[in-house]
Amino acid sequence: MAYLGDIMPKNEKNVSCNAFLNCLDINFEKPIMVLGLVVAIFLIVYQSIGRYIFAKFFPSIHIPFWTEELARFTFIWSSYAAIPLTIKNRENIRVDIIYDKLSTRWQGIIWLFTDIAFIIMASCVFYTSLSYLYMQWEFEQYTAALRIPYYIPYAILPLAFGVMVIRLLQDMYIQLKVSSYSDLCIAILLVFIAISPIYLLEDLSILWLLFGYFVFLLFCGVPISICLGLATLATIIGAESLPIDYIAQVPFTAIDSLPIMAIPFFITAGVLMGAGGLSKRLLNLADYMLGSFPGGIALVSIVASMFFAAISGSGPATVAAIGMITVPAMIERGYNKFFAGSVVAAAGAIGVMIPPSNPFVVYGVTAQQSIGALFMGGIVPGILTGLALMIYTYFYCKKKGWRGIDREKNTKELLHVIWDAKWALLVPVIILGGIYGGIMTPTEAAAVAALYGLLAGMFFYRELTFHSLGQFLSEAVSSSASIIILIAMATLFGNIMAIESVPESIAEFMLSISNNKIVILLIINVFLLFVGTFMEALAAIVILTPVLLPVVMQLGVNPIHFGVIMVVNLAIGFVTPPVGVNLFVASTITNCKLTDLAVSIIPLLCIMIFVLLLITYIPALPMCLVL
Repeated sequence: MAYLGDIMPKNEKNVSCNAFLNCLDINFEKPIMVLGLVVAIFLIVYQSIGRYIFAKFFPSIHIPFWTEELARFTFIWSSYAAIPLTIKNRENIRVDIIYDKLSTRWQGIIWLFTDIAFIIMASCVFYTSLSYLYMQWEFEQYTAALRIPYYIPYAILPLAFGVMVIRLLQDMYIQLKVSSYSDLCIAILLVFIAISPIYLLEDLSILWLLFGYFVFLLFCGVPISICLGLATLATIIGAESLPIDYIAQVPFTAIDSLPIMAIPFFITAGVLMGAGGLSKRLLNLADYMLGSFPGGIALVSIVASMFFAAISGSGPATVAAIGMITVPAMIERGYNKFFAGSVVAAAGAIGVMIPPSNPFVVYGVTAQQSIGALFMGGIVPGILTGLALMIYTYFYCKKKGWRGIDREKNTKELLHVIWDAKWALLVPVIILGGIYGGIMTPTEAAAVAALYGLLAGMFFYRELTFHSLGQFLSEAVSSSASIIILIAMATLFGNIMAIESVPESIAEFMLSISNNKIVILLIINVFLLFVGTFMEALAAIVILTPVLLPVVMQLGVNPIHFGVIMVVNLAIGFVTPPVGVNLFVASTITNCKLTDLAVSIIPLLCIMIFVLLLITYIPALPMCLVL
């Protein structure tokens, strides 16, 4: 029996293969992910505004009760549609400590190993979700509000994970252009070696399976979300504690949540406001206020980062938006480029302290705590960190003789600069005023902020165009998709831990060391600082919150206070190598080595740790605004 490939001429096979790859190069996921995001934003805005404005002025117009459910389903479709694109662009969150030290050949082998491991996970979810979908087809269940069969929204799982397999095979094909087929054989052998303990060692405990596979895959460079999923899958197969079909349900139910939707909305708001010129206006205002002081432009960077933090909720986004403008200006005015990069990187960490903050949203969802209260708890630590960095910067620049540019100041000019920045200054008022005024939930405030960023960039400042809008929306969905799948897989991982009472066991062990709150909090802080050096903050939060929260609660620590401690601590990880993403961005902007920046930032790092200790041991500081 002959196959088509056997009877086709070689050149025709190459043409056919290239044509297929060209089809794959078309980002066919983009329409679904962008449309889903836009629909979800407009539905939540419609629900938020309609609840008040329509009810008061147009009582005949009723907000349909199915808007929230439809928004959740479109958000889920949008998020999962974006994940194959992150695979194609190699944008998944991973730990590269060992990978970066390997030779080029072994990096290729590890990449192939990672793709194969990812394919195993994606194929398993594809198969089990397809079976689950068939069961829903036979025994129809209907959604609460839309009254549509559940197999319609659930269809995204086999669809998305099937496309993930295709994208992973495409990635392997591209990698094999650099690597050899012998490297592929080595990668396959490594996969078999990794799988073998499940079947050869029958006495392995669930904890060894769960954490052993997670740590092994983590340091192999497998994306963190897939490490969590594969470790859970290995535990289910090896320990037979749950049916394998369990992994078909959780990826959907774990993110079918209104609070989680705040994450892509805040990311979208930050992307659109940065592209729409709002960050530039904030910089102009800060430069007018502080530019003439010693270290003026460096002080401007810190203040502008604090303002932009109240827009983006992201550390790297803050560094990119502010640093792209202020770092070249500092270097042009004679500042040391390492200092310039360090200041911007450190100030960018404030982006996850001052609300809105994506890490606070993730902690709130994971710990089931009020996101609004967490936002309030982050304000004082963010301001304290900013002030401490400004004080150091002022005296350091004064000592170095780096002075600002004197400019004539008058009321008219001040009012002009404030007026030009008015649309940017309104963002924190809309977000925080809406949340704490009881008008909007954090998710609704995030959706309103995203729509506001779109309107401000396109119609007020006119720096955002319809032509570029699709690109920025795609960027926002791709950024949030890595976080969404991380939450889904961490839920799987966490459920296994809960079944095996892992958090309780760890709590007992830590409390056996000491019952002193000061000592335990110090141990946790040191541990989190260490974790932050190699693990992305959001990943650390979803993994460690279920483990550490029971410990501190037994000592009487308020879970909101602990959330602030955790986020501020892991924010420091944004500026500590080897996974300090703020340093990566600053290194790109300054065009200098990461190691040089890491040395230059040490004094600023010490200041941030000092602030961390203050908010850890003086709870009144972060909790003073929490109602």
